[in-house]
Amino acid sequence: MTGDSTREAKEKLAQARQVIAYLLERAGMDGAEGQRALDYFGGEAFDRDFLPWPRHTGGSLHPDELNAANDD
Repeated sequence: MTGDSTREAKEKLAQARQVIAYLLERAGMDGAEGQRALDYFGGEAFDRDFLPWPRHTGGSLHPDELNAANDD
């Protein structure tokens, strides 16, 4: 990737993060798993094991439980 391509890819990822944040908020899914997604897409690191999203194991919530009101 050239410098311009890398810069544009990072800018596109930042735009995608903003769209994801908006959609999560509108869907009422801006709880723990929503924040996990935003943190991931806002960071530099690539996590090959990020998916599946949302996670249904451990402390993560099931899709019908994913909203900010459930975050204690």
